[in-house]
Amino acid sequence: MTTILIVEDEYPINQVLKVYLRKADFHTESVSNGNEALAKFDEVKPALVLLDVMLPGLSGWEILREIRRKSDCPVIMLTALGDVNYRLDGLNKGADDYISKPFVGEEVVARVKAVLRRYEKIDHAIKRYGQLEIDFQGHRVRLNGEEIQLTPRDLSLLLFLAEHPNQTFTRDQLIEHVWGWEYDGSDRAVDLSIKRLRKSLKDWPAKDGEIRTLRGLGYQLSVQ
Repeated sequence: MTTILIVEDEYPINQVLKVYLRKADFHTESVSNGNEALAKFDEVKPALVLLDVMLPGLSGWEILREIRRKSDCPVIMLTALGDVNYRLDGLNKGADDYISKPFVGEEVVARVKAVLRRYEKIDHAIKRYGQLEIDFQGHRVRLNGEEIQLTPRDLSLLLFLAEHPNQTFTRDQLIEHVWGWEYDGSDRAVDLSIKRLRKSLKDWPAKDGEIRTLRGLGYQLSVQ
């Protein structure tokens, strides 16, 4: 069974998440303290983490940062902070999705399934565009022989564009195909993700390819 790690210090919420996820045939593991989260993560190697922001011990942001240093495991943040700036901040730090409290159990299950589907769609192949190498099975990107560290959200976007080179997609299409319609954040997240990808690929020669903006149309991975 697919294991979901729940990091949530409020006991009622922790139990509700367990009930809904188990009804959806997920296996759950949980901790209620930030200091225990990383050890449990290494122990159970979850398919996805539901991570509260406000925790005793390490905060959710600190845990997310440590997870990102060693894994591309999907992370969905849970918080009572509903302001859009907090949401964008979480996505920029490497979260795959963001759910504000209070939430409906069915919504959490839908978001979990949507995020997991993104990773199951990856083609089992390696594509090369000049010095850029994209490993769809290993979820790795190398430029000039060096691996590039990307957040799961940015990686998912690059993998999708690389699967459809020289095709143009609008923001809405990218949200639909890459992040799923369950995503309810601002479409500015697409622009921010593209901006980060361009920065990561700044040493990729223009003669080999580039992420292009077609004004009024959208984005594409333009390759020779």
